[in-house]
Amino acid sequence: MYGTIREDLKKGLQEIREAGLYKEERVITSHQGPEIRVSTGQTVLNFCANNYLGLSSHPRVLEAASQGLKDWGYGMSSVRFICGTQEIHKTLEKKVSDFLGMDDAILFAACFDANGGVFEPLLDRDCAIITDSLNHASVIDGIRLCKAQRYILKHMDMDDLEAKLKETQNAKYRLIATDGVFSMDGDIAPLDKICDLADKHDALVMVDDSHATGFLGKTGRGTHEYRAVMGRVDLITTTFGKALGGASGGCVAGQAEMITWLRQKSRPYLFSNTLPPAVAAATVGVMDLLSKTTELRDKLEKNQKMFRKMMTDAGFDIRPGDHPIVPIMFGKFENDAKLAQDFASRLLDEGIYVIGFSYPVVPHGQARIRVQLSAAHEEEHITKAVNAFTKIGKELKVIS
Repeated sequence: MYGTIREDLKKGLQEIREAGLYKEERVITSHQGPEIRVSTGQTVLNFCANNYLGLSSHPRVLEAASQGLKDWGYGMSSVRFICGTQEIHKTLEKKVSDFLGMDDAILFAACFDANGGVFEPLLDRDCAIITDSLNHASVIDGIRLCKAQRYILKHMDMDDLEAKLKETQNAKYRLIATDGVFSMDGDIAPLDKICDLADKHDALVMVDDSHATGFLGKTGRGTHEYRAVMGRVDLITTTFGKALGGASGGCVAGQAEMITWLRQKSRPYLFSNTLPPAVAAATVGVMDLLSKTTELRDKLEKNQKMFRKMMTDAGFDIRPGDHPIVPIMFGKFENDAKLAQDFASRLLDEGIYVIGFSYPVVPHGQARIRVQLSAAHEEEHITKAVNAFTKIGKELKVIS
């Protein structure tokens, strides 16, 4: 029986390779960090991880995880409502909700699960969801699991948002779903304007803040702090797998009644094993660290501003912004997808680890290398990266 599908899959994989879209996985043989070893034997500078605060291998995080393993064990072998809730899980939920300025929080194995489990319990076929066209895949999939009517919002277009709010005025509930920061562009959602329209038209607001929690805003609370709308967002989903230690896990934080309802109804929560205790303990340690000091987010802000200025001065086309996601754009060049891949490959030879992105990950004609800065990067790391970009950019005639 496998014969027919095998040949179809082989053909499909070959087509992906020929189109330059095949995703190769480079194998790391060290801890995650600003400098990593890869299976070729090279030691390279890592500029493509979501390790925004440099906490993936931070000594205090490793210590907290190790102690959590000793105190709470390896795994729960169960779901939360049966026999899978430990005190450490409740402690983490309280610390996360306090950090985000919300009533309560509910833990999931991943933010993908959080987004998969947040819509369906709250919204039925008489409701409407207005979702940004560039939202995370997990938000898109979570909405697909929900019977509510779906309306696709032109990316960060407030005129289109108001039009769709008027169009859906007879729905039982309306929910506006948006990423706080859009992962391919580093765009920061205009949550202040979104909340104003939500107030005007009596709608709910949900934000996936995976690329913001821990470092965006004056004290790192996220996009809602950056846009000065803390207390006006109804639901926040976020991950512990990026800035908050980089392991796994996620949560939904929000209004008390909503979170309690999700505990009763959200299928990924009810039917998935509990977050491992060591991850919960390490994330508690991260929340304690970030609640005491903004040192790491301040260094990250300094690093991303330094890199943006140096790359702009060198002549590269970068997407403007105020985020450590910095896309280097190749869309104005012929065969931009291949150029981005070749550029990234040449950079690896120079000791700079980045990845080229092209269609279908990004739209046609918008191929790029997405650079991600970290608080763990030092000035010499950034200078070396810009020098390598400049060298290859001139060789490939991307800059003069």
